[in-house]
Amino acid sequence: MKFLDAPPRFLFFTGKGGVGKTSIACATAISLARAGKRVLLVSTDPASNVGQVFGLTIGNTVTPVAAVPGLSALEIDPEQAADAYRERIIGPVRGLLPEKELASITEQLSGSCTTEIASFNEFTALLTDHDSVAGFDHVLFDTAPTGHTIRLLQLPGSWTEFLNDGKGDASCLGPLSGLDKQRSIYAAAVTALADPQRTRLVLVARAQRSPLAEIARTHTELADIGLTRQHVVINGVLPAPTGGDELAGAIYQREQAALAALPTQLAGLPLDLVELKATNMVGIAALDTLLTPNTAAAPTVPAPEVTVPAAPLSALVDELAESGHGLIMCMGKGGVGKTTLAAAIAVALARRGHQVHLTTTDPAAHLTDTLDGNLAGLQVSRIDPAEATAAYRQRVLTTKGAALDEQGRATLAEDLASPCTEEVAVFQAFSRIIHESRRRFVVVDTAPTGHTLLLLDATGSYHREIARQMGDNANFTTPLMRLQNPEETKVLLVTLAETTPRLEAEGLQTDLQRAGIAPWAWVVNNSLAAAAPTSPLLRQRAATELPEIGAVTAAHHRFAVVPKLATDPVGVEALTAMVGAAQTMPVN
Repeated sequence: MKFLDAPPRFLFFTGKGGVGKTSIACATAISLARAGKRVLLVSTDPASNVGQVFGLTIGNTVTPVAAVPGLSALEIDPEQAADAYRERIIGPVRGLLPEKELASITEQLSGSCTTEIASFNEFTALLTDHDSVAGFDHVLFDTAPTGHTIRLLQLPGSWTEFLNDGKGDASCLGPLSGLDKQRSIYAAAVTALADPQRTRLVLVARAQRSPLAEIARTHTELADIGLTRQHVVINGVLPAPTGGDELAGAIYQREQAALAALPTQLAGLPLDLVELKATNMVGIAALDTLLTPNTAAAPTVPAPEVTVPAAPLSALVDELAESGHGLIMCMGKGGVGKTTLAAAIAVALARRGHQVHLTTTDPAAHLTDTLDGNLAGLQVSRIDPAEATAAYRQRVLTTKGAALDEQGRATLAEDLASPCTEEVAVFQAFSRIIHESRRRFVVVDTAPTGHTLLLLDATGSYHREIARQMGDNANFTTPLMRLQNPEETKVLLVTLAETTPRLEAEGLQTDLQRAGIAPWAWVVNNSLAAAAPTSPLLRQRAATELPEIGAVTAAHHRFAVVPKLATDPVGVEALTAMVGAAQTMPVN
């Protein structure tokens, strides 16, 4: 593998959700440790599943992986990091300040902005030879899906610029945060990221049009901030099939066409192909095989005679359509197909005669590419963080800044230059979308799980602040209250028939229920078992899905199973067909 040739100390693995970043990162960590290196594998994904892959509990402390000498792992848990960050600020003054003032400081530090900064501080500490990484030959970062990762990698430069401009007392971080003392750490992080002798970025994708286009954009954006030492890894490439399986043949031809049309931005980068394996990449034995070629044809172990439950997506859409309006949110792990499903549901509702607004909160989503056309009654938009932030800054300067003198407006403009402003702006744009669902359908393609939870955290913080200001007897409605109302909001948890995505969807369901939001239905997407392949390799993969589908159907009374399709569901007609696709097929 070219990306493993003379690796530097820091390796970052990034790409669109669901392409196998965690599997590639874990397999790389094992490979380096087997070669006698001391390796630390770090997850910066708020929805990390490194622990699930290794079959152990990791968390926010460096944890040795006992089965692989020399390998340790660490998950930067956003909530734990935020708790520790708040305590560092509040702890020294507890008992010195009045309780009312302490409560005010705590509230200021309760939002998603604080969570992001706390995680960011943990990340920069690892990049700047913090004591916790002393003695490790390599530090590998398994990052969040692309949009969140770009934000994370841009932050050292953003905060360095923010501090260098004399804005270290940003109000959004609370009155006692003292960011200025972090100046040297942030500057060192920028230097480490830009040094090709110390840092290598590994862009992970599938042999599919959308993930390849995504890493092409990522390549350009990260090269612009100095991360120029980049490699490309194409994961899960189907070997040339034997026999007459039409599905396997279609997938193979589609992947080879995508590789032949590799975006020009990637053509000059070192490229590795990783073959699709018959088993899921869970456990060290499976990970040991990931970076090596298949040595023989996939085993032809007969799958049991099992019928996938009849669960067409059209049945869910029919039920959704009954209310005539409302908020429909597709949530789940990156790469499970939320964008495609959201588009398919929106098209189906519009074709039933409803007014529909399809939008996304995912910085890396491209709904217009999926729709590839127009449809009467369907509006498409995107909550663009940059556009939302610019509009928010202008709105605040026009309203709150109207009565200020020149110095006051300059101070307000400095506060609004904080990187935290984006979180507030995106939340406000999201709130407007929620309000719109009172008169028509609004279908939301959400960002991958971790980023979505941060957005919901901001929604909860806003609700608590409004409730505190209005008092117990006031009559008001916040965005969180709309999300909690099952008559107004329907949450669809989208997953794959694989262990890690299903477990993550269950974890997301628990988090939502804790916030008073009850998921309405589950969708198992891209199911090989439902497509009934005959290729030995795909049959083996299909057999591994059956327990996962069974776990979903046994635990949830409302669900759909969508089969893997021979062609990408791009365009209004293909999305319409996807909703009505047949679902009941035996796996022999």
